Amino acid sequence: MAEVRIRNTDERISGEEQVKAFLESQEVLYEHWDMNKLPERLREKFVLTDEEKAEILSTFDPEIRDLAARRGYQIWDIITLSESTPNLEELLKKFEAVHTHTEDEIRAITAGRGIFIIKGQDDVGYFDVELTAGDVISVPENKPHFFTLMDNRQIVAVRLFIEKDGWIATPYDDPSFVKA
Repeated sequence: MAEVRIRNTDERISGEEQVKAFLESQEVLYEHWDMNKLPERLREKFVLTDEEKAEILSTFDPEIRDLAARRGYQIWDIITLSESTPNLEELLKKFEAVHTHTEDEIRAITAGRGIFIIKGQDDVGYFDVELTAGDVISVPENKPHFFTLMDNRQIVAVRLFIEKDGWIATPYDDPSFVKA
């Protein structure tokens, strides 16, 4: 279950309803999908064949299509990151820079853990959203953020897009941001 840490106060927010309410106040969508639907053999597997990726997408097809219909997403895929990912360090460096997009950045975590660092409203500042399997988050277009892995350095996530080309990261220079 997701947990939020507000960086400037170190306050933590946990519990599905509290996390959802806080994120909604910051214009970030949060949902939780039932991971019991996913076959157990795929719940902690981080190197996937194309067939296994297709199986994950098929398993969550109703949830994906519902979300796509509500938010205008047209295409989706699976991303996997782990120590066996070629050039993992280079990818993480690219991910770990504050940026924006011209469309939402959405992730539905199906295995592992990851963290979005998001710029909130002025009274909140930056906050971390620690995600685990079942968590679904959508960072709105033009909202400064970045994503990285947590200590386990493993994640599988469904990504949804309006247009593949619309998801280009635009660097966001923010002198107020301090990596924690």
